[in-house]
Formats: sequence, C-alpha cells, structure tokens
Amino acid sequence: MDMEFIRNLQGWGYVSMIFFLTIGFYIYIYYLYKSQKGGKKDYEKYSDMALNDDIDDTLVEGKHPQENKKDNEER
Repeated sequence: MDMEFIRNLQGWGYVSMIFFLTIGFYIYIYYLYKSQKGGKKDYEKYSDMALNDDIDDTLVEGKHPQENKKDNEER
C-alpha cells in the first residue's frame, strides 16, 4: 500500500467520523428537546445543580416516582 492511499484513507475516515459525530450530537439535542417538551424530564432543573449543591437545597428529583410526577404536574 502506498503512503498516498493510507493518507487518503485517513482523511476520509476523519471526515466521516466528524460527520457522524455531528449528526449524533444533533440527534441527542433533539432527543433532549423532545423529552423535555413531552414532560418526561426537565433538563433545565439539572442546569443549576452545580450552583445549588448545598445540603439544605431542594432535590432536583424526588426519591420516589410519585414525587417526580407531582413535581411535573405543578409546572
């Protein structure tokens, strides 16, 4: 195998990897958006988790599924 063929193969591999990772990233963003609109999970609550990490702060999610449903219904 020539060096030119290997370089060409590496180039096409790089381009295809970037393409598939970009498509996967947009699919993941769409999934997050869809699940938040559908009421499955509210990911905006998780965005403040680093700021509200004191022991006395409220939980992001309840420990029981019934608490989570009640929290979603209130909003």
